[in-house]
Amino acid sequence: MRRSIRTGLAALVLLAGLVARAELVDRVAAVVNNEVITLSEVERRAAPELARVDQEATGPERGQKRAAAMKKVLDTMIDEKLVDNELKELKVTISDKEVDAAVEEVKKSYNLTDEQLQQAVSREGFTVAEYREQMRKQIGRYKLISEKVRKNVKVSEADVQSEYDRMTRSEGEDYEVHVRHILIAVPRTAPQAAVDEARRKAVALAVEARQPGVDFAELAKKRSEGSSSSDGGDLGFFKRGTMVPEFERVAFNLKTGEVSEPVRTQFGWHVLKLEEIRKLGMKPIAELRPEIEERLRRQQADRLTSQYMETLRNAAVVEKKI
Repeated sequence: MRRSIRTGLAALVLLAGLVARAELVDRVAAVVNNEVITLSEVERRAAPELARVDQEATGPERGQKRAAAMKKVLDTMIDEKLVDNELKELKVTISDKEVDAAVEEVKKSYNLTDEQLQQAVSREGFTVAEYREQMRKQIGRYKLISEKVRKNVKVSEADVQSEYDRMTRSEGEDYEVHVRHILIAVPRTAPQAAVDEARRKAVALAVEARQPGVDFAELAKKRSEGSSSSDGGDLGFFKRGTMVPEFERVAFNLKTGEVSEPVRTQFGWHVLKLEEIRKLGMKPIAELRPEIEERLRRQQADRLTSQYMETLRNAAVVEKKI
């Protein structure tokens, strides 16, 4: 966690700029629980983005983009005020040692000496002491969000499998599926009563197959009327265009481990279970698991952070003036 805090601080503090000191006489941009955010603070924080807009846009578009940039920065600064207030309420303190470590991480990330860092801070119009104080606030904000969110981040094996399947399918249709099935045989020309009876059997088997602890392969060996029953209904891997259309349409839309509703073909009623999907040439899930888990944790953390910030906003009195 400490390393992620320091890395985030480097980007926030040196690339986005420091939070500016309020002028003695200034227009109020927002009031957050009786604490003021001044317009000059917002303009200073938004300066890099405003400069980019001025270079890339003209006419009415420039004005619209400048206003959007100011609004985005103001919303960020309001959220920071809310987090700072929460830190005060919870009496969270940041030690000098933590600040020292974060400053060293910034110097290391940007290959700066003490003198070069001091010069960079001075160019922004701040002293090193003021820079350290802003660093202290940023560390506190990261620690609070991490504590409130981290304990609720949970990524299951099912989540990883689902994401792996999504990745496989998103690459296009050039992938294979590994399917087992149970067949209740009924000819295409069979009387309707026989077709309906076969379907009832298939429905009952689908329900049974979904029960916890049921081994689909064993169930297929005992109940399937197809030629693959001795192999537990195993059809192996196959691509699109291999099976009859009705069967294939269901097979390629199942999730891994999912058991289908009965599907009718000229052979009878089938109950399918998707064992695995794989993209030709794609790395196996075992190799991609760490990467997938990290991405899912990050996405979940972002979502939970947004929910936490929404809770703070709802509990606060916020008045925007611009």
